[in-house]
Amino acid sequence: MNDLERLTIIEDLRRVMARYVYSADHHRFEDLGALFTPDGTFTPYKPDGSMWMRMEGREGIAKSIGGRNMPGDVLIHHIFSDEIDVESETTARGTWAMEDLVSRVEREGMADGPDGPLPKGMHGFGHYHAKFVKVDGSWYISELTQTRLRLDFTY
Repeated sequence: MNDLERLTIIEDLRRVMARYVYSADHHRFEDLGALFTPDGTFTPYKPDGSMWMRMEGREGIAKSIGGRNMPGDVLIHHIFSDEIDVESETTARGTWAMEDLVSRVEREGMADGPDGPLPKGMHGFGHYHAKFVKVDGSWYISELTQTRLRLDFTY
């Protein structure tokens, strides 16, 4: 693989992750799920290192993320400072620094979250760690892990 091919792959992967945060911010959860392989996984962790949850498959990821966010909620995701390692023409890994903000609309059942009261707001910092595969000419996320450095909630 030459330098131009490697740089093209890196840009393709940056675009996949850009589509990921755009889809999340615009409540396009089916589009977000479609960025994963059919058996892809997304596993976010809490700042203490414990697993928050594990989502599997395109539909499962879209349903889980979409189910936690209502149409009036404001989602803001920033990713930056990427480090991407191209392993082959069809596999790669990358890490992105991230920040996210969530502001929820008032609604009944705010205390019905799986981890206790559902917060009205959240501001988090951490990293996305992704594994990618190229299938039929397109790049997909096969595994996404989110680690947290800090997570602040408002109730």
